[in-house]
This record gives sequence, C-alpha cells and structure tokens, in this order.
Amino acid sequence: MNSYMNMAVGALLGTVFVLMSVSIASESIFHSENPEKEGFAIVAEEASAADGAAAPAAAVPIAQLLAKADAKAGETVFKKCQACHDGTKGGPNKVGPGLFGVVDRPIASHEAFAYSSAMKDFSKGASEKWTFDHLNHFLAAPKKYIAGTAMGFAGLQKDTDRANVILYLHTLADSPVPLPDPNAPDAATQ
Repeated sequence: MNSYMNMAVGALLGTVFVLMSVSIASESIFHSENPEKEGFAIVAEEASAADGAAAPAAAVPIAQLLAKADAKAGETVFKKCQACHDGTKGGPNKVGPGLFGVVDRPIASHEAFAYSSAMKDFSKGASEKWTFDHLNHFLAAPKKYIAGTAMGFAGLQKDTDRANVILYLHTLADSPVPLPDPNAPDAATQ
C-alpha cells in the first residue's frame, strides 16, 4: 500500500469514528423516555355508508336521565367541549358554534358559523330544533347520528355524562325551556 491509500483509509476510519462518537453523544444528551401515560387522546370515529343516518335509540329515555342529572357535573364534563365550543352569552364561534341557548334552537342556525352540508341537510332548513332527544343521540355518537358532520368528537358513551352535559347546556340560556316530564311516555317508542 502506498502512503496515499493509507491516508485515505485513515481519513475514512477517522470520519466513521467521529460520526459514531457524535451519534452516541447526541443520543445521551437528547434522549427522552416515552411517557407512561399518553396525553388526551382524541378519537374520531368515521361512520360508514352502511351505518345509516341515525344512531340506535338510547336504552333510557332522556327525560328520565335528566331527572337524575347534575348540571354541576355537566359543567365539568363540558370542559372537553370547550376546546371547540364557547358557552358564554355572545361568545365567539370556535371550531364549532357557540352553545349558549342551544337547547331548542334551530339546528345549524348559529349566527356567523359555517356548518357542514350534512348538518344543513339534517336541519331541514332550520325547521328542526336541538331537542333534548336530538342532543342525546348526537352527543352519543355525532358521526353516526348525522353522517358527514364535521364534528370530530367520538361522543359521550355514558348516559349519565350525556344527561349531565345536556342539563348544563339547558342552563346556558336567558330563559331555559322546560325540562321534559320523566313520567311521560317516550316519544321515540310511539
């Protein structure tokens, strides 16, 4: 081997040594452990074409759930919603529309909010309102109840959580509508 070949091989080995040393040093300096528990996971469930437009009926009528609901607990659960919705009177639209006065408000009618075409179609030209029953089904599984909605929330699976949030939303109004009678026959079964 001549001296130029020795220098080339030495340079190559020196470069490999420096790169390996830098790699090992940076791994030890910038190494981060995986967290034990993931942060808040947002699960968006997409509805398939076979699912249909409506979610299955709830086992317990919303009127009975509201009779046992707690608005203070609903305010706590509502914190999940505050990333996308505002509940104050005259509050701004965020990713979703403001929810002050939502109970018994016409669907897809909040001022200055661009609703998805699926929500506009579901509203039947503002003749359909956010009744307690609509809210219950929608909050259970938004994408199943209104296929094509832009709301990316997976829903509130627990009946008590939904009832608490709906009762809390009911309080967000200048003059809340009356709660449904828990002893009345369920309108969905008639």
